[in-house]
Amino acid sequence: MEQEIQNLRAENAAERELLKALADKVDKLQRRLDGEPATVVHESPPLTLPPTQPLPMAQLVAKPEPVSLQAAQSESGRLRQTIENRYRDGIIIWETPENAEVPFMLRFQGTTQIRYINTLSSQDTFTDHLGNTYDVHKRNDITVNRSMMVFNGYIFSKKAPYSFTVWTSAGAASIVVAGNIGWQFNKGFMLTGGYTGVPGSRSLVNTFPFFTANDRTMADNFFRPGFTQGVWASGQPVKGLNYLAFLGNGLNTLSIAANKIDTNLAVSGSLWWEPLGDYGPSGRSRNMYDDYFSSRKVRIRLGASFTRSRENRFSDLDQSSPENTSIYNSDGVQAFATGAFARGVTLQDATYKMSAIDYGLKWNGLAVNGQYFMRWLNDFVADGPLPLSSTFDHGGELSASYFVKPKKLMTYVRGSWVRGQFRDPYEYGAGLRWYYLPTERLWLNAEVFHLTGGAPYSGGFTPYTAGMTGWVPMIQGYIAF
Repeated sequence: MEQEIQNLRAENAAERELLKALADKVDKLQRRLDGEPATVVHESPPLTLPPTQPLPMAQLVAKPEPVSLQAAQSESGRLRQTIENRYRDGIIIWETPENAEVPFMLRFQGTTQIRYINTLSSQDTFTDHLGNTYDVHKRNDITVNRSMMVFNGYIFSKKAPYSFTVWTSAGAASIVVAGNIGWQFNKGFMLTGGYTGVPGSRSLVNTFPFFTANDRTMADNFFRPGFTQGVWASGQPVKGLNYLAFLGNGLNTLSIAANKIDTNLAVSGSLWWEPLGDYGPSGRSRNMYDDYFSSRKVRIRLGASFTRSRENRFSDLDQSSPENTSIYNSDGVQAFATGAFARGVTLQDATYKMSAIDYGLKWNGLAVNGQYFMRWLNDFVADGPLPLSSTFDHGGELSASYFVKPKKLMTYVRGSWVRGQFRDPYEYGAGLRWYYLPTERLWLNAEVFHLTGGAPYSGGFTPYTAGMTGWVPMIQGYIAF
């Protein structure tokens, strides 16, 4: 200890000498600035420092103080907040401060679905109600079934939202680039124009991809309209009551040139009520079917939709667009295909009307959701005589899910059916969903379902091809950030 004291005294003496030399240098520089000869040297008076005293023993042996736990937690919280602010329902690429002269925000959102599907157990052919035989397209493949990139935000004003979307489906071998712009008048009324889903079914009202299973059911795909360009109004005029009213080009006009679209406009609307509070938290997963967040408060959703469109066969036969659909008869034949209603006769025009009622309940990890559909086709115009002037098809879907391990592992069962003019197919299935990270935006899904009576619908991005029967296993991975 005495040696340590001697060392400290020696260090203090060295510091005094250094300070003295620095004082001399400063004095010389000052003299030069005042115009005195550089050769004049003025000795600076010695610095008077207090005598060195031995340090107390406690100070000599004291260890440096560690960083406090509170300070570490504060720094951790600051970094966490920075990360959370960067990710807000998507990746915030840029956002101006509140007082910016030109308000601007750009957000990037992405969705990708990878799917393995096997339909080899299906029969090879199916027969329509007229006795015509068709091949069933079987599948055993891995596809990037959907991949979407969305850039959205606001520009010039927070009331002026915009969105640009690149929408692809490897299963349908297609790409669509879409966009929309809008104006938020108030919470109860927002007006938007561009591409969107025709809101004739619950699955087309801001629910994708948060269905009970990873895909829409057989019945939903058969009855629902598709995607087109138009204008729509939306909002929540009364707490818990939401609406979306749409006017657009038709049921399905993605990738169809304007000179092929007929002059008839489609009207559609959806109204839903959540009397016990929001069906889900704000953000993309706001309308998700399952109860990932396991609230102990019961929540209910009651909704209704209606769509009417005068359809022409040249506007309805496009099959290359992701998420798009065509009108099918319940026996699996396109309504506008030659021979769909009578041999050698082709339907040219028809009026499509569809109503749907949906319901849902969530509580403590349990979710039950369903929908009932009714569809009318009438006012037929064909190039020959038809044996009927209209058709009526109805059906429904039902699903139930439960988290056996909250926010980690969900089981579900589902089914759907069509009671059609020409055939009555149905399906049932079950699956497991594993959220392998603590977020509802990333999951793996395994499912098997059985289809009886032949699928009444065909779509490259769906699990269904016309006439398909039997057991169908699927394994899928999803990210929707």
